[in-house]
Formats: sequence, structure tokens, C-alpha cells
Amino acid sequence: MTEANSEGLLRILDEDGTVDAAADPKLSEKVLRDAYRCLVLVRILDTRMLSLQRQGRIGFYVPSTGEEASQVGSAMALTPKDWVFPAYREPGCALWRGVTVEAIVAQCYGNSADRMKGRQMPSHYGERATNYVTPSSPVGTQLPMAVGTAWAAKIRGDPIVTLAYFGDGATSEGDFHAGMNFAGVFKTPTVFFCKNNQWAISFPVDRQTAAKTLASKAQAYGFDGVRVDGNDLLAVYAATKAAVDKARAGGGSTMIEAVTYRLGPHSSSDDPTRYRRREEVEDWQRRDPIERVRRFLETRGSWTKAQDESLRKELEDLVSETIRTVERAPPSPLESLFTDVFAEMPPNLREQMEAYLSSGERRRPEMVDKFPL
Repeated sequence: MTEANSEGLLRILDEDGTVDAAADPKLSEKVLRDAYRCLVLVRILDTRMLSLQRQGRIGFYVPSTGEEASQVGSAMALTPKDWVFPAYREPGCALWRGVTVEAIVAQCYGNSADRMKGRQMPSHYGERATNYVTPSSPVGTQLPMAVGTAWAAKIRGDPIVTLAYFGDGATSEGDFHAGMNFAGVFKTPTVFFCKNNQWAISFPVDRQTAAKTLASKAQAYGFDGVRVDGNDLLAVYAATKAAVDKARAGGGSTMIEAVTYRLGPHSSSDDPTRYRRREEVEDWQRRDPIERVRRFLETRGSWTKAQDESLRKELEDLVSETIRTVERAPPSPLESLFTDVFAEMPPNLREQMEAYLSSGERRRPEMVDKFPL
């Protein structure tokens, strides 16, 4: 990390696993183990899903390798009643809040196992039960929505906080300004969580802004901006918890800039070797957020190599079995093209549905066990 990039950066857990005792949030052993499990699950899920796309078994995937601590650490600071407005690279937050592995995998297949019935792009999952709002691909559109929800909650006296995830590229969008400005003026209980992973697809962060840091932009809107080592689970949690507590107490918004790195491609359609130096990637690989937590647990004497191997096998098996289950699900029924638009289907839409279903159109045979796992 360059001197400019490290300016004002909160760090609690060093890369070798040693902790700043004075700043340690002192999470319980169970919470730390659960967090580590979630970090490893995100990495395994990402690896397998990207492999499925390469095999042609799903059409698209958005990996987040290298950013796991930013997702999980921030999610840990929220309550179940809070609302999350993600981008499309936050599986760690979704899993921590209770979205199942099956729901995430099925959404990438878009068959009848998918709760969204194949109506969204892969990696664009959402769930009302966990207050995890479905993302959209246009960059930054979730920010005004997060602020609007927070403003409505404030008017109603509902003590919830909204957290909006976005990348460094979103800070160049008009929706970023609109959301930040409204949040500042009306002191909404919103946490703006910017995962600065250094690249907006092939566009580097130093071409994104002339500001010294992204967090400094919050000052223009009248609230605090803080910078945190995004590969440090403890620091991310501590910074987000402080911002959430402040928002819930009526103190208004905070912007968090989590400095991290996207180790893999932007999506399964991207080839990062065309615009990034290998040395840069290797440098960030040495700062792996998962390895940092593993070393921390080992230094506490609460984690062993045997336990780690057992956990990874358990999660590999979980993902494999989930994929097998989802792939056996048939396609969504044809009538699902017409349902869920109106509470009661109007006559003209019902007429169209009946005409389509009687036209002889047939689904292709489902692909069951076509590919061995």
C-alpha cells in the first residue's frame, strides 16, 4: 500500500495476525469463529461459481475474492431489522444475514429453485426476510434508495439503519451526490460503505477522482468520512459499528471507505490481465483477509490446522451438495412469465397467458446430472 493510500487508515489486525489490544473490539470466540467460517464460505462459493460459469453451467457470475472481510465485518455490525442496499459483490453480507447458499446458487441458475424465478441477472439476489434489497446493475442507483428508506424510517420513528454498499467507481455517479447530499441535509441514519477495491472494471481509482481520499468527499455533505483497512475484519467491524451506533442515536450519516482489492475479475466476462500488472495482484494476495483472521485465531490458541482442514472440507461439501440439488430442479413453469405482476391478473394478461400456453411452445428438456461435480 502506498503512503497516500494508507493515510488515516484504521487498522486493528496486522497481516501477521497480531492485534492492537487497545483497539480490539473484543468479539466473542463464537462470533470470531462464525465470522471466519463465513469468510471461507464466500471464497469457496466464489471459486466454485466462477468455475461453473467457465463450464457453461451458469451464464454469469460476479466474484469478490479478496474483499471478504469488508463484506462480513460490516454485516456483523448490523441488527436483523436494519436494511442493506447492496451492489452486486456482497455475498458475505447476504450469508451473514441469513440468505442461504442454496438461494444464492439457485439465483445464478434461474430455474424453479430460484425464488426470483429467473427474472434477475445472476449475482443479483435479494430477500425480504433478511431486509437484503435486490441490487441492480446500474452503478450507484442503490444510494438514493438507501437514503430514502432511512428518511422514511426517521419520519416514522422506526429506529433502523440503512447500509448501502458501493464501489469506488460509484463515487463518480450522480446518484452518489444525490444520496450523500440528501443524507447530509436531513441527517438520515445511513451508512455509506464504499469498497474501494482499486478498479472500476478496468478504470483505476486514481483516474476516478482528484481528491486525496474517497472518504474525504463526505465532508462536503456535512458528515464524517472514515478510512479503514478493508482487509482487516476487526477494523471493518469497529468502524461500521461506530457508524451504525451513531446513526441509530440520531447522529446522522457516515461514509466508510474500506481500502481493499479485487483479486479476481470484475465479472466472469472480464479479463483483468489486460489492464493490471501481475506484481500488483501478487502484492495484494499477500494481504489476504482470510489468512489474516486465520493467523489471529491461531495466535489465540483457538484454531488449528486440523480444524481448518475440517472446516474447508465441510464447506466444500456443502457447496457441492447445494449445486447438485439446484441443478436437479426443473425450469420455471411457463406461466411464471405472466404472474407476480398484479395482485389479481387482469383479463388482458390472462388472455395473453392462455394464448401463449396453448400455442404449442415447449420448454427444452431439463439438464439433470449432465455434468459431474
